[in-house]
Amino acid sequence: MRFVQFLRDGRQHIGVELTDGGSIVDLNAADSTMPCDMRSFLTGGQPLLVAAKSAVESGRNVIDRDCVKILAPITNPDKVLCIGMNYVDHCIEQNCPVPVEPVVFNKFPSCIIATGDDLVYPCETQELDWEVELVIVIGKDGKNIKKEDTMNHVFGYAVAHDVSARDWQMKKNGGQWLLGKAMDCFCPLGAAIVMKEDIKDPHNLRLTCSVNGVVKQDGNTNTLVHKSEDIVSFISRFCTLKAGDIILTGTPPGVGVFRKPPEFLKRGDIVECEIEEIGKVVNKVV
Repeated sequence: MRFVQFLRDGRQHIGVELTDGGSIVDLNAADSTMPCDMRSFLTGGQPLLVAAKSAVESGRNVIDRDCVKILAPITNPDKVLCIGMNYVDHCIEQNCPVPVEPVVFNKFPSCIIATGDDLVYPCETQELDWEVELVIVIGKDGKNIKKEDTMNHVFGYAVAHDVSARDWQMKKNGGQWLLGKAMDCFCPLGAAIVMKEDIKDPHNLRLTCSVNGVVKQDGNTNTLVHKSEDIVSFISRFCTLKAGDIILTGTPPGVGVFRKPPEFLKRGDIVECEIEEIGKVVNKVV
């Protein structure tokens, strides 16, 4: 199933897309006891998932997508975690060694915006860059998770745009990445969370990023250095993963800063990040 969040008559709802970008089953209309946000839905576990499946199978409460405002599929995670330098070919393009362990940094939940929202260009940067990324969505709390148990804690996957201010990431603030990665609007996410059971192989998916219709990144998750199981197990050694947490897993080559000459986003650009079997997030830089 493909889970979404949306506004209907001014109220937040959760639903299931019947197809990518298609009609939606309104789960809150189907069941008034259903939570109105995805984090609470995930925290509720298997009983709520069973209820959602029943609502979809009923064939009722289907609404036209054009009648609602699509939100990011999760807007209030406890943690937004990110993995850097996690594609072999991305390491090669910047002439850096492949990391032995996952390189972990973070964004804030307040960075999240939805597909279709404006990506506001911060006045603090002159080097705004793009990065398409596969997102792991945690569905069950866990600490010190064994690698063989990790997928029991993963609910599904989504697509994100890891927006980056390269001057602040690479040249300022004492080498700390946080400010360059966590400004407002720096985590476009969506439009759906796709359950892991509905993806044939998350580590063999094409992912692309286009700017104004021109493809800048065209990679495949089969070149990930650290895959889902390794990432989830590693992070859980240091902090408890909570249902609703999201983990951006890194980006393939083709980012602007390592092009020759470097290229950066400008106001008016349309950025489209897409991953096969999952969907896309599209935003205009303003």
